[in-house]
Amino acid sequence: MATHKSMDECLGRCENTLAYAQQQYEESAKQEHYNTEGYTEALMRLEDSYNELTVMKNSANDQQRDELDRMKIRVQDLQHAMVVRRR
Repeated sequence: MATHKSMDECLGRCENTLAYAQQQYEESAKQEHYNTEGYTEALMRLEDSYNELTVMKNSANDQQRDELDRMKIRVQDLQHAMVVRRR
């Protein structure tokens, strides 16, 4: 079972990544193609967060898995929106 502290830290990092990626997504809407470095960094951080959630899920109990799954969906939704916008 994942510890309460490790869950909180993982979810906190994911929240920070989501906030950063959302900021880059909104900035990109204003600047179009001028924000490529930040945008790419945000996508990479989202992918890292997704992978971290996947690893954390392996040592989580049922309740923690549900929480991790909800966070993974949020990460995937933003990743998808960012990829679609870039096309």
